[in-house]
Formats: sequence, C-alpha cells, structure tokens
Amino acid sequence: MGQKVNDSMNLGVLTEPTLVLNKHWAPIRVCSVRRALTLVFKNHANVIATENFGLHDFSSWVSRTVNLGLPHIRTIGRRIPVPEVIVLNRYDRYIQPRVIFSRRNLFRRDRYTCQYCAKRYPSDRLSIDHVIPRSLGGGSNWTNCVVACTRCNARKGNRSPEKLGMKTLQPPREPPPHMAFTLQWGERKPSWDHFVRNTQWAKRAED
Repeated sequence: MGQKVNDSMNLGVLTEPTLVLNKHWAPIRVCSVRRALTLVFKNHANVIATENFGLHDFSSWVSRTVNLGLPHIRTIGRRIPVPEVIVLNRYDRYIQPRVIFSRRNLFRRDRYTCQYCAKRYPSDRLSIDHVIPRSLGGGSNWTNCVVACTRCNARKGNRSPEKLGMKTLQPPREPPPHMAFTLQWGERKPSWDHFVRNTQWAKRAED
C-alpha cells in the first residue's frame, strides 16, 4: 500500500475485525483490518465513517486526523484510523452467513454456562455434552450439543437427560445467520449495530 506499515508494531490492530457490506449496504462477512485496507487501496471498497456515514477512498481515509485514544495503525510519519465498516463498490450479492459449528462457538453461544446446572465456569471446567448420546443416534450439531460442566456431564453419562430428570436451560439451536458477525470473531463493535440486526441473540453473545 502507499503507506509503509510496520507489521510487527501493528499486528494486533491489523487482525481486528472489520464488517464488510455489499454495495446495497447489507452485511455479508467480516474480514481483518489488513484485508479491509487492501480492498480500499485497490479501489474495490470504501470506508464508511460510522459517525456520519460518509464514504472515504484510501487517500481521504488515511488523511483523516486520528484521536490518539482510538485504535490506529502507525506508519512512517502517519497514523491511519482503523476502519470498522467498509462497503464494496461492485458486489451486490447477499451471502447468507452461517456460524461455524465448533467447540469455541458452542461455548460462546451458551455463554460459558452449564446448560444443566446454570452455573458459569471457566473453559477448563466445561465440556460439550450430546443431549441425545451418540450411542443412541445423537449427532454432533447445533441442536444436539450443549455446554456442560464436568460434574453434570459425568452425572448424565451415556443417558438421555429425561431419564435423570435433567433439563437444558433452553432447547439447543443453531445461531441465526446474523450472529456469524459476532460469534466467529468473539467481538462485535458498537458501530456494527447500524448494519447488523441487534436481537436478543446479539445481547446474549455480548454478555
């Protein structure tokens, strides 16, 4: 890019998330700050100034004055503000995002809370439980897996919860598409609320 960036100095900032909108301003994915700036530099996207929704190309964005209390990228002789939202210039398709099924995202979905005893624990005291055990035909998916503390998981063992009078706090379900912008990165910036639906799921993920 036009500004020489010291990657080692800015590594943390460059890997932060930036929300990507299609040309109709619909959210389609999240990318790293590094990728976002590359897209803007190549004229494939503009940065949205979230305080007034003004659009900036690369030149006008890097010329902005940076409040030193806000995240920025240091280059030789310049500080570049971190883009939180970019909009693509040509891409108009909408991709329905899905949250990746993974151990980390299960923990985030259930807020590190055992779904049987309702107590919150550090990750090293939690496990993944198959509500319907695999030996009884239960699958490894969003609707059959919950976070459980090691004690509750051991108590339940290879049995269905009904046999033990155990109940999950709520029926396990796949996070809705818009939660892909939160769960997969573990962080959702307040400025994204203008573009991504702010529902109870989003509030739960941010607790």
